[in-house]
Amino acid sequence: MTRGRKPATPVDVLEPEIDQERFAEAMDAMRTDESSAQLVISQRQAGIRAVALQVGYQLPADCTDPDIIQRDIAANMRRSVEACLEVGRGLAVLRQACEHGQFLARLEALGIETRVAQRFMQSAVKFSNASTSTHFAKAIGSPSKLFELLVLDNDQAEELTLTGQTGELKLDDIASMSVKELRAALREAREEEKAKAELLSEKNRLLDAERAKVKRIQALPKDEVAAHLLAEAAGHFNETLACLAGQFRAALICVTDHHATAGGDSTQVLAGYVARLQQELVALREEFNLPDTFGDGTPEWMRATADDQDLADC
Repeated sequence: MTRGRKPATPVDVLEPEIDQERFAEAMDAMRTDESSAQLVISQRQAGIRAVALQVGYQLPADCTDPDIIQRDIAANMRRSVEACLEVGRGLAVLRQACEHGQFLARLEALGIETRVAQRFMQSAVKFSNASTSTHFAKAIGSPSKLFELLVLDNDQAEELTLTGQTGELKLDDIASMSVKELRAALREAREEEKAKAELLSEKNRLLDAERAKVKRIQALPKDEVAAHLLAEAAGHFNETLACLAGQFRAALICVTDHHATAGGDSTQVLAGYVARLQQELVALREEFNLPDTFGDGTPEWMRATADDQDLADC
């Protein structure tokens, strides 16, 4: 009789109890984390594309990956002024694409000093319109000149790239200048702009002072306003009379004395100056309907005072 195995005793398998509520919460948390991660990625890409659009940078293959942007920058660095602008645009975008603290490491990998990178990026932002002007890059000719032009303000930079000229500075002239000559021209342009700004500021100051004076006069009692205005008119009259009798008369004397010793004649020119003054006086009289005074030009109120003084002297 063959002896066989005893049949195995069935084992009851215990199914683990699952907390369905906690499981659902965990799944929701995972989906939330994934959605948050996707949102962060989406926001980062939007920021990268916004900076690229602002500085006019064409993302390589429309990709926002910092590694690809870095390779594109390395390729652009092998070219000239156009490359400098493109490198600056790429660096601006790369900085946006990097996590905090990673940008400097990538600059080191590219072999670009931080200060130089800043100048590249400043050039890209300041001359963002240069991408539409091949003449601009050709006229500048070298990165050294490009960096010198960073002293221009944004309005001047835009004017130079769009029209080829800002103030007295022209792209055609820049093309023939050395870096030293360009630096001197820019220094002169800055001084000229500074002088214009100071002149405008002085004009505004005088206008503000005049407005303030008008307000003060308007605040005076009505019976004092006329006296104040007449006193002001008398002051301007005395200044004008002093200039005519002093500086202008002295200038006429110098001219006539010169001709007396060196020859020549400026009578017609000087007569023209005096005639112009007479025209202005006649125009004032007509504009304000003022009566003509005595032949010697002395107003009646002044003549009355002078006559009284003559009688007193007798």
